[in-house]
Amino acid sequence: MAEERVQKLLAAAGIGSRRFCETLINDGRVKVNGRVIGLGDKADPQKDSIVLDGKLIRVSTKRIYIALNKPKGYLSDVDETHPRPTVNDLVGLDEPLFAVGRLDLESEGLILMTNDGELANRLTHPRYEHEKEYEVFVIREPDEEQLAIWSRGVVMEDGYRTLPAKVEVINNVNNGSWLRITMREGKKRQIRKVGARIGLPVGQIKRVRIGTLKLGNLRSGEWRYLTPKEVDALKTYTKPPKKNS
Repeated sequence: MAEERVQKLLAAAGIGSRRFCETLINDGRVKVNGRVIGLGDKADPQKDSIVLDGKLIRVSTKRIYIALNKPKGYLSDVDETHPRPTVNDLVGLDEPLFAVGRLDLESEGLILMTNDGELANRLTHPRYEHEKEYEVFVIREPDEEQLAIWSRGVVMEDGYRTLPAKVEVINNVNNGSWLRITMREGKKRQIRKVGARIGLPVGQIKRVRIGTLKLGNLRSGEWRYLTPKEVDALKTYTKPPKKNS
């Protein structure tokens, strides 16, 4: 692997966006071969030691893309204060992977696992507003007004108004309803909070799509590598629009 700018290598390792990694460098928190570097400095991850805040950063030359069906009871990320099993335990690879599209402990469904930091950032950064689709069970049947309110956007307790969403009823069962909800944002526990806010307590959440990637027939706890076609579709979908010259 040839030399690359260090901020690009840090982003590829899943540390954050390139702009965030540039800030880390400007703050003097990054060293290459024991020397504090500046913006524009380059490194070869196969030969050079790249250290952030005293921790060695591994930059893989092989990109990994995995679709995982997260079961309930698994964390989407490592949390040393919350010693539950994580999605990394399910995949079981030595390569550190970034979980794209995190789900809370009780939610299930599609998560993208990858070491492609740039793609991960483009899929997760709020400013890009990429679509995610969920199947959600609410424990009472919604009326038309509740569906309309959820679709338009809901003002939360802190004054924040959620972005418009596409909300439709899949079917009604046991005095409740399965809804299909397509969103362009994903604040922490947002679906559960919105449901509670408008009188539709949420019982189950299952994510079935992230951008162009679909859960398909993966069973709970199973994972698979993405096909080259799926990877290309995601990269095309997340590609920033060209700026007008």
